[in-house]
Amino acid sequence: MESMISERLADEAGSTTAEFAMVTLAAVAFAGLLISILSSGDVRGMLMGLISKALSL
Repeated sequence: MESMISERLADEAGSTTAEFAMVTLAAVAFAGLLISILSSGDVRGMLMGLISKALSL
């Protein structure tokens, strides 16, 4: 029984690394999307307006 379990675990040894790579790639893509959205002029102006309004209180 133990040998069957250890054989199954050995077969899936690289799956954790592959999952980690996919999650990292998705996080980098999401960060790139956020950077492109936040660096647009309209969004930047809206954020600066919100910050100015919050600091003037």
